[in-house]
Amino acid sequence: MAVPKILLFYIFTPLADPEAVRLWQRDLCESLGLGGRIILSKDGINGTVGGELKAVKKYIRKTREYAPFHDIDFTWSEGAGNDFPRLSVRVRDELVSFGAPGELKVDGSGVVGGGARLTPEQLHELVAEKSVTFFDGRNEFESRIGRFRDAVVPDVANTREFIAELESGRYDHLKDEPIVTYCTGGIRCEVLSSLMINRGFREVYQLEGGIASYGATFRDEGLWDGSLYVFDNRMAVDFSPDAVVIGRCTVCGTATSRMQNCSDLACREQLVVCDSCGQSPVYCVSHAALTT
Repeated sequence: MAVPKILLFYIFTPLADPEAVRLWQRDLCESLGLGGRIILSKDGINGTVGGELKAVKKYIRKTREYAPFHDIDFTWSEGAGNDFPRLSVRVRDELVSFGAPGELKVDGSGVVGGGARLTPEQLHELVAEKSVTFFDGRNEFESRIGRFRDAVVPDVANTREFIAELESGRYDHLKDEPIVTYCTGGIRCEVLSSLMINRGFREVYQLEGGIASYGATFRDEGLWDGSLYVFDNRMAVDFSPDAVVIGRCTVCGTATSRMQNCSDLACREQLVVCDSCGQSPVYCVSHAALTT
């Protein structure tokens, strides 16, 4: 049986009619039997889709036929089957919801005023030349099972909290230091790096293609430790059988990379929970506080 393929992709480019693009992308994915999530805005497209190899390749070809998406980069990943039980294609004010739609500037070349791009190889060259600070551009819970070594991990539950976090003064000591922002596929750092530069951080870089690209290049023989959290039914992926396990079960403390939702159906918090403890309901700290 063929192993499903998953694509991560985005491009910042001005779109005159995001709704028309939404309808086209929805119809294209449905005709190819692809599942996943695609977000569009006036600033471009951000998506993760999955399906059979032949269908995924056709999706790439058809999407690149649209002139604004001609140079879009796709990152491949192995699927596990039923990774995306449905398809969602939506138009929003922001491709990534930082709560600053008026601050981001985009032209035909992408984000204006963002951090300098680094390929995985260039990242290693930079680290060999100078001392850098890795700055995690994801939600804090994602870092619990994987992160770059000695990274700064802001205590944010969602991207809308980043602006207040940056303006809190907690990271002012880094404003004159080289900072490398990173996230899953690169898109959050396109925005985050520009927000940091706008707030006085002077030497900001962004890891091109994000953790996914870095892991595909160096697997578990570089500067990354652990597993990569992903927003689909896989929950977490490893880059090789040699991946270290840095996550700890929130219940018993056992080493694990397994993630699951809080058992309160109204709660959206993600928890690190081992297989054994996951057999029983597991609740987050917020839920526990409400019930005591």
